[in-house]
Amino acid sequence: MWLEGARLRGILFDKDGTLIDFDRTWGPAAHAVMATLAGGDRARFEELMRVSHYVEDERRFLPTSPLLAGASSIYGPLWARVLDRPAGPDLYVEMDRLFREAALRSLHPIGAPADLAAQLVGAGYALGIATNDAEASARAQAEVLGLTPHLGFIAGYDSGHGAKPEPGMVLAFAAHLGVAPARIALVGDTPADTCAARAAGAIAIAVLSGPAGEGAREIMAAHADYIIGSIHDLPALLAEIAA
Repeated sequence: MWLEGARLRGILFDKDGTLIDFDRTWGPAAHAVMATLAGGDRARFEELMRVSHYVEDERRFLPTSPLLAGASSIYGPLWARVLDRPAGPDLYVEMDRLFREAALRSLHPIGAPADLAAQLVGAGYALGIATNDAEASARAQAEVLGLTPHLGFIAGYDSGHGAKPEPGMVLAFAAHLGVAPARIALVGDTPADTCAARAAGAIAIAVLSGPAGEGAREIMAAHADYIIGSIHDLPALLAEIAA
């Protein structure tokens, strides 16, 4: 039963940097994918790292990396030029598949997202994921993390709703629940998340668990309705909002 008088009915989570540790998951995965696509050509591998703003020794991305946006359609053209391959769906599907396989090997959640999800569902909230990763990757990771039983909606950049910061995923989740977007909150670690929420008319909740950490606070403050340290601060915030 939904909470009587609750302001929010649905919580839509970004995935990377919000539910999973971005650097610990995608840092090793990206190294493996770039090495595979470079095919043993060290110069080409180094150029992929350069355009990706990737620090090889630390297996992490700089905050300026175009890969932080998630969608292969966004950074894919950069990689296509380095690889001397046509930019387009064929390459992006291959990239998505390689990343999906590699990320499952290095998947690191932030805290215990399945426990939090169970708590929120028990409190009457409907949950979903809105990610600029591919939908198949999001579903595979949600299954490994034990989130699948708690989720009624999963959308990736290729699910037909557009990519963040466009509002399509948020609007689709609201339509799925049959509620106004104002009764939805999107929780994420980048301006793409908070801007998508604002564009849809939803509540924008920023978390500081992404690659930029506490350094993201000032940037996110301009676009967020609320800022918390991580998803595990969410129950207290939701209680405040409901009150």
